Amino acid sequence: MDGITFIGNATTLIRLGTFTLLTDPNFLHRGQRAYLGKGLWSRRLREPAMQPDGLPPLDAVVLSHLHGDHFDRVARRRLTRTPPVVTTPHAAGRLEKWGFTTDALQNWQVHEQTKGLERLTVESVPGVHARGALGRLLPPVMGSWVEHHVNGVLQHRIYISGDTLTGDHVDEIRRRHPAPGVAVVHLGGTRVLFSTVTMDAEQGIDFVRRVDPGRVIPVHYDDYRVFKSPLSDFVDAAGAAGLGSRIDVPLRGETLPLPAGPVGA
Repeated sequence: MDGITFIGNATTLIRLGTFTLLTDPNFLHRGQRAYLGKGLWSRRLREPAMQPDGLPPLDAVVLSHLHGDHFDRVARRRLTRTPPVVTTPHAAGRLEKWGFTTDALQNWQVHEQTKGLERLTVESVPGVHARGALGRLLPPVMGSWVEHHVNGVLQHRIYISGDTLTGDHVDEIRRRHPAPGVAVVHLGGTRVLFSTVTMDAEQGIDFVRRVDPGRVIPVHYDDYRVFKSPLSDFVDAAGAAGLGSRIDVPLRGETLPLPAGPVGA
């Protein structure tokens, strides 16, 4: 069954036909520290729904950026090195030193896999983790535009935001791509060094309006102490903006089914 399984934080399993993707692998247990670089860390508040030994065979890992709450020491030790990690050049350099196979993508570059009549593509799209001086300190981040075709017919179009703020770069993505069927949106209003570095409720609503997805699956909102914008604020704001029917919040371990296409242009 095609679907998205929420494991915790920004970690999901995305099943599209015979393809299985893992996003932003974060398997630390509740109470353990995620290291964010520059001497910063945050303690995990929620237990993930799965550990690496419970994962199905993977075709790829899609990694938005190299932070300890997106690729942690458990993933480094226990993930298989066989499937490629599709990520930024910055992250790929470190991962290759750890023995992982990578596909380093600049903005708008595409990773492609085929199986018989099926084709899966992951396109790197721009993300802005922070602006100003802090933006230069944080690791580069990418969003991911995922498409699944069967016999040349588009079945799914999914946009994974990555840890980004909203803004003009999102408009550029929309100019290049039609509205996705699903957007997996990283929220939380993360505060680092007195700056917001992931979307809070207000930014999340602005992002949804710019992208105009059919469904919104919020992730990355309550696993760590650095998250300051609760999911309830986003859900309430979506309702007030007339977008509430698009929001689909999975429980940890729950799989949200994705009806197969074809998808219109």
